[in-house]
Formats: sequence, structure tokens, C-alpha cells
Amino acid sequence: MRTILLGVATLALATSAALAQDTGTVTTPEGAVLDTNPDLAYKPGELTAAQLEANNAALFTAEGMNVFRRFPRDLTERMVAFYTEALALRSLNPIQLTSTQQMILTGVGSMQIKLSAGQQGDRLYNLKGGYKGGTGIRFLMLRYPDAEVVRERFVEAGFDAPEFVERPDGAKQALVSDPAGLDMVLIAAPDALDHSDDGVGIGVHVSNIEESRAFYRDFVGLEELPPYEAPMLGTTIYPYALGETTVLLYKMGDNLPADTGSSGIQYVVSDAALVDARGKHRGITVETPLNRLTGFGLTTVWLNDPDGVTNYFAQTSASTPPVTPAN
Repeated sequence: MRTILLGVATLALATSAALAQDTGTVTTPEGAVLDTNPDLAYKPGELTAAQLEANNAALFTAEGMNVFRRFPRDLTERMVAFYTEALALRSLNPIQLTSTQQMILTGVGSMQIKLSAGQQGDRLYNLKGGYKGGTGIRFLMLRYPDAEVVRERFVEAGFDAPEFVERPDGAKQALVSDPAGLDMVLIAAPDALDHSDDGVGIGVHVSNIEESRAFYRDFVGLEELPPYEAPMLGTTIYPYALGETTVLLYKMGDNLPADTGSSGIQYVVSDAALVDARGKHRGITVETPLNRLTGFGLTTVWLNDPDGVTNYFAQTSASTPPVTPAN
């Protein structure tokens, strides 16, 4: 049931950040009805300063993060073949959201990469130049135990075989792009689980490294790991982890074009209203206001990181008790 709810939640991406919390309901272009009644939110004075200033680490209820990937509709067949055949991610049951919209789910460990055809006009799409060409989510990092097996899978799926080169640590690495232009860093190491079932790295190119580090550490609540040099990418990586998924922050230039729509990050939490309150307290940009998806009891809030990358927080049980309010 959790998989179904999380997949349906992705419909909310189409909603504009300009929508106010007091509009009552929002209908997305796909036909999903979102209830944005102010009663979903905490009232002024219900939370203490300490509750508002804390990060969201204690609210996570999953062992990682999900990634969603949007792309032009005419690339659907090639995208599905790339992710399920070439990358060999586990193919999960798709969700038929409407008569014309399907959410295609692929498994990475206990989490998912979600494929959604169609791009929304209020977001920016610019993956030209690959991982160096702009800000936003610019690559995914996946691990496999055997480079030759990966090469064979690509050829069998109708794609060019990746060219792996040896890294200083003895692992092998290749750089490819999915059919819609998102880079994939493929690592081959003997200790890796096949199908990248030990997790995924999410490469986020940022415009201000310290602002982004503070967002993912002090607001989102991810575990800050030591930075490391990535000589084959030519940059320093600042990793922020939740279980098997790691956000990989890096900076390689100034005044670069932004991509805010091609990919985003999803967290499963116990109290979306508390995330919303903490975001408002910090002045974080709201992409889609706190809402409940009609008919599913799913509560979400969609927020933007400093470069406009979607970070959306989904509460999968309407009965989950919220944090104890202040008296």
C-alpha cells in the first residue's frame, strides 16, 4: 500500500508554488485533487521554538530516499528499457494514475526510482552539458559487482556498452546518459550488490555549496559524511546520507543554467505538517503547499532547495500522531 500511495503522490509536482495554503483545493493537470485546507497545518503558537528549529531527521520512516525522473512522453519506451533492462533495476508494478498517465516504478534496494512521462511548464529543464552543465540534479550514481555484466546488459537492451576505466581505488567507473539526458555514474566494485541494490547516489550540482550543505544537514536532517575528492568527475563531493541513499553535493562553476524539473527527491515522514511548519519558519520556498491527496489520505508538502530542486515529504498514514504541540 505504501508503494501505491507514494507513486500517486508524484502527481502533485504539477502544482505551482504560487498556490496559497488557503485556496482549499487544487486540481493538478493530471486530474488529482489536492486538499490544501489550512486545518492541515499547525496553528501559530502550537509549536515551540525548539520544535520549529529542529531538523527533520527524527521524522524519517524509510531506509532511504526515492528519486523521481520526469522526461518527454515520446521517450517513454526507451526510458523504461534503459532503467529496467540496461541498468537492470527491478521492475515494479506500475500505477495507472489516470487514463493517460502512468507512474513506472523501478526498485533500487528498498527504495525506488520513479519514471513519469511529461514535463510541467512551470519548471526548468536543462540537462545540456551533463553533470557540469548546470545546477540541479545532474547525475545518479549506481553500483554493480561486474562491469562486463553491465556492458552485456546495455548491448542486449539496444544501447552502447559503457566504457569502464579503473579508478585509483581499484573500482571501475563509467559515465553514460539516460535517453532523456540525465548522466549516470556507474561504479563496478566486487563488494557491490547487483541491480544497485545497495543504494543510489543523487548528484546535485549547486550554486552555493555552504547554503546547500546547510539545507540538507540543518533542515532536511540528512547525515553529513566526510567530503571526498572525485578525480574522475573533477570535483569535491559533499555527501549527505539517509540509509542506503546519499545526496552528493558539488560545485563546478558559477552562473550556470538551472534544471528544476527533470528529477527530484522524496522522503517518507511521520509528520508532513511539522516539516511544513519548519519550512515556513526558515522561509524555505514552497513548491506545492501542504495538502492531502483526496481519496488516499496521503499528506505531502513540496519544498525547494536553494537551487530549486524539489524535496517533497510524504506522510503515508493520516492516523500518524503529530508531534506534541506546545501548551
